[in-house]
Amino acid sequence: MGRSATDGDIKAAFRRLASQHHPDKNPGDPDSVDRFKELNAAHQILSDPDKRAAFDRFGEAAFRPGGAGGAVDFSGIDGLFEDILGAFGLRGAERGTVKKTLEVTFEESARGAKKELRYERLETCGSCRGRGAAPGARVDTCSACAGRGRVRFQQAFLPIGVERPCSRCRGSGSIPSTPCPTCDGAGVARVHHSVMVDVPPGVEPGSTKSIAGEGNRMRPDRPPGDLELVIGVAEHPFFRRSGDDVVATVPITFTQAALGGEVDVPTLDGKVKLRIPPASQPGTVLKIRGRGFPRRLRPGSGDQLVEVAVEVPERLTDRAKSLLEELGQELGEDVQPQRRSFLEKLRSLF
Repeated sequence: MGRSATDGDIKAAFRRLASQHHPDKNPGDPDSVDRFKELNAAHQILSDPDKRAAFDRFGEAAFRPGGAGGAVDFSGIDGLFEDILGAFGLRGAERGTVKKTLEVTFEESARGAKKELRYERLETCGSCRGRGAAPGARVDTCSACAGRGRVRFQQAFLPIGVERPCSRCRGSGSIPSTPCPTCDGAGVARVHHSVMVDVPPGVEPGSTKSIAGEGNRMRPDRPPGDLELVIGVAEHPFFRRSGDDVVATVPITFTQAALGGEVDVPTLDGKVKLRIPPASQPGTVLKIRGRGFPRRLRPGSGDQLVEVAVEVPERLTDRAKSLLEELGQELGEDVQPQRRSFLEKLRSLF
């Protein structure tokens, strides 16, 4: 959507975000009132054509008195709100959210799995224990925000004052006389972390999963944010997915197609014998029941669909050629229904 987002798109995104951050739904979060006000302020910009055009052209600088800056890159309707809310201090990163992609195999997406995800996140600095100060250094209250960690300011065009993290103390409310050399006074440091993730059976590519408390701890006095995962499913060399079904293409010989027979077919649960009925045509789809993905809307599992591909031999001996020519003469056109139908349609055209 981006720059072409309609008024309806903006209203839908605002309703979703407003519902998520409404103070009534976040009774234990003292900052929810400010976030809700900021959302309303952002919506007033986006819903006004003149204000939106100004932000589109100059970014957050358009709403500073006399200010103008570079253009903003809109990556989507959520990004549209994110850009504006970033000027007001409401970004996912500030809440400690970590976003990662979890890659699983085709088999794991079908049957489920436990996967270990290794990533980096921010945690309380072990050297200063979150104080942000070097050993022995004093910590003073930030004079810019009076220890609140946030400052209130009034933007042009906005009917209400909004808050953002204090840039002087980085939202901590205090300033060390000598910053901690490990974290440079931030109170947090980047560390390696791992978490075990339960991948449910039948998960689809692009599905999302949130794990509470496994994100960044942006401030020592607050709990860590959440880990937001997007599931990525690797392609399989043999299988592909169609809804709850697994689809596979199996090559068979001309003899098997004509006379029928049995072939070994791989499934997600191992090989099975599949009977090929006589006179199977190329593209015939056979079904192995219950060998697909767990059904999403009712009990049970989908099926495995096997598409028959008749292979034509590339190298023929003289005897094989002779036998095939003899077979062709024996069969004739009368017993070739698809060819006969094609020829009849061709004659009707000309």
